[in-house]
Amino acid sequence: MKGKVYLVGSGPGDPGLITVKGLNCILKADVIVYDFLASPVLVNQNSTDAELIYVGKRSSDHTLSQDKINELLVSKAKQGKIVTRLKGGDPFIFGRGGEEAEILAQEKIPFEIIPGISSGVGAPTYAGIPLSHRHYTSTIAFITGHEDPTKESTNINWASLAKGIGTLVFFMGVKNLKNIIQNLIQNGKSPQTPVAIIRWGTTPKQTTIYGTCQDIEQKVKMAGLKPPAIIVIGEVVELRKNLNWFENRPLFGKTIVVTRARNQASDIVNLLTHAGANCIECPTIKVVPPLDWGEIDKAIDNISTYDWLVFTSVNGVSYFFERLYLKNKDVRILGHIKTACIGPQTANQLRTYGITTDVLPKTYQAESVVESFKNIEITGKKILLPRAEQARPILPVELKKMGAVVDEITVYRTLPVFENNEELIDNLENNSIDIITFTSSSTVTNFIKLLPEDKFSDLMKNVTCASIGPITADTAKKHNIDIQIIADEFTINGLYNAILNYYK
Repeated sequence: MKGKVYLVGSGPGDPGLITVKGLNCILKADVIVYDFLASPVLVNQNSTDAELIYVGKRSSDHTLSQDKINELLVSKAKQGKIVTRLKGGDPFIFGRGGEEAEILAQEKIPFEIIPGISSGVGAPTYAGIPLSHRHYTSTIAFITGHEDPTKESTNINWASLAKGIGTLVFFMGVKNLKNIIQNLIQNGKSPQTPVAIIRWGTTPKQTTIYGTCQDIEQKVKMAGLKPPAIIVIGEVVELRKNLNWFENRPLFGKTIVVTRARNQASDIVNLLTHAGANCIECPTIKVVPPLDWGEIDKAIDNISTYDWLVFTSVNGVSYFFERLYLKNKDVRILGHIKTACIGPQTANQLRTYGITTDVLPKTYQAESVVESFKNIEITGKKILLPRAEQARPILPVELKKMGAVVDEITVYRTLPVFENNEELIDNLENNSIDIITFTSSSTVTNFIKLLPEDKFSDLMKNVTCASIGPITADTAKKHNIDIQIIADEFTINGLYNAILNYYK
């Protein structure tokens, strides 16, 4: 049986700009055939272990010719596969989607075309340039800049473009910028016409060069601007001076490494990305269950004997209740127990299980829990402390000094992760990283293992390091890592705000 091919426009770069229908095509695909400009975030959204085939084409570097791509789509569909052909921008605007659709129709293979936001629309919008404006122009033209404008067979009507269209948008035209500008001026376009060239539009790497037809070529040379880029020519470019919203965000242009476990990194990544940062996820730890559930099973079986439950992290809450439910029990067996939490995020996680914490210290570290219990009579009280393996000993030690009976049990472990270390090292060597964030002592100790010991000092000398709190900062200091940013509130939001304040 023949499969089906979806020609999907992934948008100009920001993965959030894909359509709902386009995302659904990614989720259900057996095969994803994707371009150079398709966001890796979108490619990795697939949940069915789809076959991923890269067919990207860059200047002078074509992984597969267009004919071979066409053959690939046909071949996979004839194997009965659901194929999502993921293309940058829109498939039918200089995306060669029409050629691919023609082949599929010729082979009688079912297909659908899912439009995407074209880079010719998305990039100017993110650069603060409206392509139309009733006080400036009501006409727009999209033109390929990849065609050699000097060749005899050109079908570009330069005279009409120069005099008859208000806004001109050229795709893939950086290498031909000189010819484009010359042809426009020779056909009547004013040398003072505003021009903007937008590279990597809608992404954290977006760069915009602004000038006029007279000086834009020289400015591009000075900036060393290279493809991929969109060229916008017209009076509407002037509006960028007041409408440049995307590049004015507080962390725009900053590259920030997030070392938190991948399944917990989304909160800090979303905050930083929203503020304009380019985030590199480089998890140094992963959170896994304990080697043996014996301790926690015993504690749950004897839960009626405990007076207090103290949680020191979101992970501690999650793993405790996961095991509680696996043993066919629920929160009713905790009705007699009082609870204490370190930090509002831990308290919020506990609340998802229907329990509001009795004790929430003003500061978010073990010492503050000890301080809170000084006003509570716990002599002879039995306290269950489910937390990470090899956690700081101060909490159980101090509670025992106050007369409590403390059962400290391991409900999860953190293990080192070594993925993405080559990318990390390359970026450090190229001085392209601005900040490295640390959200726990374990992220620090495992981060150190990712870098060659003999190069560590050189790689880190130009990097700003940010810590979620003083405990993590002290761990970093012991390993000769200077921490320039320490959150006042020891939470993810606190860390984010500290980074914002640092750049203010």
